[in-house]
Amino acid sequence: MLALGFSLIFGVARILNLAHTAFYMLTAFTIYYLTQILMLDLPFAYPLALVFIVVLGVGVYQLLIAPVRGQSATVMIVSLVLAIVAQEIVLITFGGQFRSLPKLVPGTIYLAGMMITYQHLFTLGAVLSALAAVWLLLFKSNLGIAIRAVALDREVANLMGMPESRIATLTMAISVALAAVAAAMVAPLGVIEPLMWLHPLVVVMAAVILGGLGSIKGSIVGAFILAFVEVTLVFLFPMVGFLRGAVSMAVMLTVLLFKPEGLFGVFMEGER
Repeated sequence: MLALGFSLIFGVARILNLAHTAFYMLTAFTIYYLTQILMLDLPFAYPLALVFIVVLGVGVYQLLIAPVRGQSATVMIVSLVLAIVAQEIVLITFGGQFRSLPKLVPGTIYLAGMMITYQHLFTLGAVLSALAAVWLLLFKSNLGIAIRAVALDREVANLMGMPESRIATLTMAISVALAAVAAAMVAPLGVIEPLMWLHPLVVVMAAVILGGLGSIKGSIVGAFILAFVEVTLVFLFPMVGFLRGAVSMAVMLTVLLFKPEGLFGVFMEGER
């Protein structure tokens, strides 16, 4: 989901948003604040956190990124600074210790001799549902047609009455929403801390580059490939599990050197 959101905003607005996974981290801590400090009920806290992060993401885009959108290097620097600022704000506010979130679906089940939590199964179902919803949005709605048209040719889309700037803003909202939903589903499965955005950023960039910058299908395929490679590494060589990030970096560098367009090297597929 993170890779899909990253690829979407790049495909439409040509933005390498290095703050993308920072919204993932901010969502986790917003949920923590609402549930553990304000003591709000989970069914209310989770949607409230998602709405807040989407509004925050769109506001940040409009105020700080949209004005410099035509300058790729500036956008990357601004987004990276935003991510670091978000990290420092969270560090000052909550401290650097590990924390946890309550599970939306408590309990466990045994399958083939393995203990699996209901939260894992719920997360899997939620992710598949979100991916299906994005597919329906992109290929079965007028907004999706506009998004794909802007990704293919901004000038022609503008001439056909599709306001490119508004479509880019809506795509940013979708991108941030995907990051927020990913945090809401995955964060309860582990621990949260101010640096939790760094490793996902490396994996997301590697997955998107492996799949092809701007390719929705490529970002999903690339993410699955990297996930299986990382899990296999940890399973076969538990003592070198800390090298997971290095694997992603190695894949990214290899693709850039030998096949820079990635597996599906297009900005945004027009086909299904």
